[in-house]
Amino acid sequence: MSKERSSFTCAECGHLEVRWLGRCPECGSWNSLRPSAALSPGLSAEGRSARGLRASSKPVEAKALTEVDAERLPRMPIEPKDLNRVLGGGLVPGSILLLGGAPGVGKSTLLTMIGGGFAAKQNSAVYLSAEESAAQVRRRAARLQCLHEAYLVLEEPCLERVLPALYENPPTFLVVDSIQTVYSEQLEGIPGSVSQIRFCGGLLADFARATGCAVALAGHVTKEGDLAGPRVLEHLVDLVLYFEPDPHGMVRLIRAFKNRFGATGELAVLEMTDTGLRPVRDPSALFLAGRLVNEPGSAVTVIQTGTRPFLVEVQALLSPSHYATPSRVVAGIDSKRVALLAAILERKGNLQVGGLDVFVKIAGGLKVHDPAADLALIAAMASSVKERALAAEQILLGEVGLTGELRPAQNLKPRLLEAAAHGFHRAVVASYDEASLPKIKGLKVEAVRTVGAALAIAFGMGTVKSLREEN
Repeated sequence: MSKERSSFTCAECGHLEVRWLGRCPECGSWNSLRPSAALSPGLSAEGRSARGLRASSKPVEAKALTEVDAERLPRMPIEPKDLNRVLGGGLVPGSILLLGGAPGVGKSTLLTMIGGGFAAKQNSAVYLSAEESAAQVRRRAARLQCLHEAYLVLEEPCLERVLPALYENPPTFLVVDSIQTVYSEQLEGIPGSVSQIRFCGGLLADFARATGCAVALAGHVTKEGDLAGPRVLEHLVDLVLYFEPDPHGMVRLIRAFKNRFGATGELAVLEMTDTGLRPVRDPSALFLAGRLVNEPGSAVTVIQTGTRPFLVEVQALLSPSHYATPSRVVAGIDSKRVALLAAILERKGNLQVGGLDVFVKIAGGLKVHDPAADLALIAAMASSVKERALAAEQILLGEVGLTGELRPAQNLKPRLLEAAAHGFHRAVVASYDEASLPKIKGLKVEAVRTVGAALAIAFGMGTVKSLREEN
């Protein structure tokens, strides 16, 4: 009898090795190799796979792209409605959605509500629970008002025991909670291992493609905020949604990181209530709630995530450092970006910030990646250093370059309309051509091209010379 050899699989990239190594030779991760299924001697995993394909696969003929049906993919609207924009109009039949987030953030709540929305329209929905009991799922569905005859529950982690029946009578929507707790009897290894996650994901993908059932997977995240398991799972699915990492407040931010059927970067702002997650009617007012006017270190800008503009407050506090190396503490924005803008402020704004502790925060818990927020961040830091407040009804928009020049923000008109709708009367924006700026009723738009000119106007100094004389 031939003796089997053990193998090891990298938990980060899925690379296979016949012996344990301290560092994965494929991705460079340390201590990431885990025991996996055994291999027969003299036969690698690639060889076994290739032999199986040659023995069982049937030839498939290619066809011209001009013969492919190019009709628009149908969409199935879901609840909460705010998620339809994030998904590009709704779920596509036969697609796979992966929803990631921290424990307790609301993954199960959201998936239960989506399934309940399908069941309310007499479309069958199945909740496959591998973590909770059926009674727990029922209690949550009752609290969310999602109890319907067409809403079914399966309390079983083994896919071989549930998929045959689902193939016979496929539902419209299937929830798998979670992908790290289901397993297949065809593989060795505990649920959550690399091989189990990859294989189970493939089984569910085959089921979705074959039946047209939309499948939603709940995914656990690591302490770094990444989805647990190999990255191959994200490549396998059609849609990847993430809850923003803060699970403690009442507001939940859901962002699309991958969408094969629409644009990425869209953001849904939801509020956790006793009856589930509900859309926030006015996110800009929410992010500006509690803002103190006429306080140094505060500036307002308009960011855009996907197609939607939001008003956000940028807060900065700069104080003398008591240590040899000043601190840089940042929340909601890249710390390297803050350090870069602080250096530009010192060189082009003539303000000494090198020996100061810099604390920067985006109020409301939002993460900002929009470069148009650069000017507001520089103005907030300058306001803190000068201990002089910016005008309360003023927004600042523009990307800042290393030479102190300003670059215009994209989609300027929707941003200015959002600012005017919330009572702002003045906008300092980066622009090469003042005549081309949009005209917004009740909003005075002033064009600037350099950091010095922007700060002079923002502080009401009128000219850069006046600002330098004050410094």
